[in-house]
Amino acid sequence: MGLKYSSKINKIRTFALLLIFLGIGIMYIGIFFKTSAWLMITFIILGFLFIIASTLVYFWIGMLSTKTVQVICPSCNKPTKMLGRVDLCMYCNEQLTLDPNLEGKEFDEKYNSKKKSKS
Repeated sequence: MGLKYSSKINKIRTFALLLIFLGIGIMYIGIFFKTSAWLMITFIILGFLFIIASTLVYFWIGMLSTKTVQVICPSCNKPTKMLGRVDLCMYCNEQLTLDPNLEGKEFDEKYNSKKKSKS
């Protein structure tokens, strides 16, 4: 089974969407505890905190998106945003890099880490 890569911006947005669904699900679980008010309120507040966390993640990725490099994908000719040294096209998952030293190398998200290996 190969690794499935996706654009970093899309990964963060997917995580934020997951937080929303988890928050709603946790709030829904609270409905089953109508007889215990403190337990129901606990679940509703916990779900609300998940939704607030999602809002913060969406805000953070929105601010981060303003600092990205916008490039035209060579495969689909659509403008896409890049975070880091390597990223994938948001539309066709084409491997993209702005670093000439990485051109032609196999795609690996480790190229974006701050630690540089000496080779």
